[in-house]
Amino acid sequence: MPRRIDQLNELFKGELANLIIREMPMKDALITISYVDCSPDLQHAKIGFSVLPHERNGSALKALRKHSVLFAKILKKKLKLHHIPKFNWVIDETEKKAAELDKIFEQIKS
Repeated sequence: MPRRIDQLNELFKGELANLIIREMPMKDALITISYVDCSPDLQHAKIGFSVLPHERNGSALKALRKHSVLFAKILKKKLKLHHIPKFNWVIDETEKKAAELDKIFEQIKS
């Protein structure tokens, strides 16, 4: 992957995390951006996120989709980019699966 795409991925990850805190506070949930994966042509960005508690995944996804246009507008102005990729929000279940595996390993030890 080209270095520029890697840099944009990290930049978008940090900026989106800040925007979620500032523009979309959820009092009953914590949203964490796990990764951003921009396509080589910068038309699309796959954004993985996790939510605690996991039961709030659906409402968080709905809220993120609702705020996508606002986020893109703010990022375009702040980062002075000509084009912001279209955001594709994806629930990242990695942490949830890791917790389940930890629980299974603890049961095996017992």
